[in-house]
Amino acid sequence: MSRRHERCFLKNRPFLPGPQALEDPLCRVVLVEPLIPENTGNVSRTCVGLGAELHLVEPMGFEITESRVKRAGLDYWSHLSLQIHPDFSSWRMQPKAPERVFYVETSGEKSIFDVEFQRGDWIVFGKETSGLTPEQMAGGTAVSIPMTGPIRSLNLSNAVAITVFELFRQVSAAPS
Repeated sequence: MSRRHERCFLKNRPFLPGPQALEDPLCRVVLVEPLIPENTGNVSRTCVGLGAELHLVEPMGFEITESRVKRAGLDYWSHLSLQIHPDFSSWRMQPKAPERVFYVETSGEKSIFDVEFQRGDWIVFGKETSGLTPEQMAGGTAVSIPMTGPIRSLNLSNAVAITVFELFRQVSAAPS
């Protein structure tokens, strides 16, 4: 491989940030088959800002490469704790306590404001176009973000921010 081709290959290789696991994460945010890179970028910023891990479940609608991360101006990317899972069944083996897995979906019968979140919980979101299937949510707790207006759902990155900040509020207010 010529030097020019080698540089091009290295520049566009899959790019993973610095730390791969946090010792005591606020929570673990899971995006199942995300399609829109801007949403994932916004979610990653929220994760870095609050000390949460980000888990991405493939296939994704975009590639994470060094050149794309730089182009998007994600200067905090090296601080992101990120794990990429090849498929949903591979991710499904990660949580040790299924009762601490919360699937955020419009069909969830329990509001995120009625859940007693704990540090380290898993918060799972489906792809932007179709959400999560009932099969994917099996074995966990389906929760929703209450909405009173005539909309079907919120933008993915907004839904993640609302949910993770609610978890943060609860965990921060809890007596030590």
